[in-house]
Amino acid sequence: MVFSSKLLEDAVAEFSKLPGVGKKTALRMVLQLLKMDKESVNSFTTAVARMRNEIVFCKYCHNIADTDVCTICVNSSRNRLQICVVENIRDVIAIESTQQYNGLYHLLGGILSPLDGIGPEHLNIDSLYQRVKNDEVKELIMALSPTIEGDTTVYYIAKQMSGLPVTITTIARGIAFGGELEYADEMTLARSIAKRLPIENYVSINGKK
Repeated sequence: MVFSSKLLEDAVAEFSKLPGVGKKTALRMVLQLLKMDKESVNSFTTAVARMRNEIVFCKYCHNIADTDVCTICVNSSRNRLQICVVENIRDVIAIESTQQYNGLYHLLGGILSPLDGIGPEHLNIDSLYQRVKNDEVKELIMALSPTIEGDTTVYYIAKQMSGLPVTITTIARGIAFGGELEYADEMTLARSIAKRLPIENYVSINGKK
């Protein structure tokens, strides 16, 4: 791809670094920006820069936030005795879109995957244990993607929580095994949350399914 402008070429190169964006798509995006007035483009670039530089993670649930505590954790109308355990921010957005859940969240920051070198020490499991212990949480809803790695993570967390008086449930299998939570449609995800099951029906504490 030959460019008449080094500035244009550099902009296309930066956009093409985004996942799923090839050179041609990046070029269309950059040319669209050139059609926009400078004020709109400056607003766009400022928003992106502020997002990257100023965004933080909630000190309680590890959700993305603008301050030390996210808007969900500070919302007094949420059920504080119920925590939905998810892998990442995309899962929070997916569940919130269903409007069927009114508790709090806890983002693990991933799932256990020994083959990829991801162990318990790489996830936000210790902070989850402390929240359950200190805040007297009554229910943990395990809303992890139904994959082998997700199942392994559920089993590990259930073992860690076995000494605490908390009920552990999992979303119903309306989501196909091997699927990713963020790609489930809102109706299926809402039904899975509403019909969640006791952890004993999902994976035994002794490791037997």
